[in-house]
Amino acid sequence: MKFKTILAALTATAISAGAAVADWAPSGPIKLWIGFGAGGETDTLGRLIAKDMSEATGWDIVVENKPGGGGIAMFTQLATVPPDGQTLGMGVTMPVLVNLTVRPDQIPFDLDSFDYLNTVALAQLGIIAKADAPFDDLESFIAYSKEKGGALMAFDAKPQELLMNVINGQSDAGVKLLSTKSSAEALQQVLGGHVDAAFNAGAHIPYLDSGEVKMIASANASRHSYATDVATVPEQGYDIYVDPWFYIAAPAGLPEDAKEALSGAISAALASDATKEAIMNSMHTEPSMAGPEETKQMLVDGLANVGTLFGK
Repeated sequence: MKFKTILAALTATAISAGAAVADWAPSGPIKLWIGFGAGGETDTLGRLIAKDMSEATGWDIVVENKPGGGGIAMFTQLATVPPDGQTLGMGVTMPVLVNLTVRPDQIPFDLDSFDYLNTVALAQLGIIAKADAPFDDLESFIAYSKEKGGALMAFDAKPQELLMNVINGQSDAGVKLLSTKSSAEALQQVLGGHVDAAFNAGAHIPYLDSGEVKMIASANASRHSYATDVATVPEQGYDIYVDPWFYIAAPAGLPEDAKEALSGAISAALASDATKEAIMNSMHTEPSMAGPEETKQMLVDGLANVGTLFGK
């Protein structure tokens, strides 16, 4: 979206939100649940957004981490609480969409279980290794894994595991996967030499700049803005990718004035200098600031895409 379009949309949202805020206010603290552990990108962004929202509106916003299943545990609980604007959840699209695709009968919610408030940003997901690792791309990593009898790779969300399972299935790489609670933990596993590679969505960028780690692939559909020389997984021969969007939702049935007020407050927080700078510094991308309808459509389209991706 062009800057002028973003600015116009944000201005319109702010005007409508200003009127809505005057008519709606929470009756107590707002809980913002984060579907991942402390220290990762979702946690960092969620806390910044909550801080900016609280400072701008005077609302008391309490951030709580509820890790598990790439956000599935958090959204499962969120779907059961009253739709009063007092409980929100921040997660990432891909874990939700993949689980709704591959095991819908086992997930106690669907896309209609929530009202969608805002899209935060796209996570540029990379595959990283220590700078001195004896491989520089997927082909050499796969060869290394075969030679070693199974390289060890850290991940913190189900779509990452599924992507690597596809690569394993097509290449017989035999890569072994280690589940972690966040990108920060996965990064530490790489830096400590406990794993050979890891998926990461931004925590690695300072270490990429310092030369301590390197990227061997972009796991998105496109190359990363901060590493344009690193090829994507599809460019390296595997027709699979993940595009994780950070987003904020509430239980379905939220009153319209509450939805407008909350969505507008989130957009204003994303437009703040501190949050924009944090998103740029951690993920080298711009905030999205898409409102309720655009966010829901993004999830609907994403579900269809994931279904196609997995042959559903």
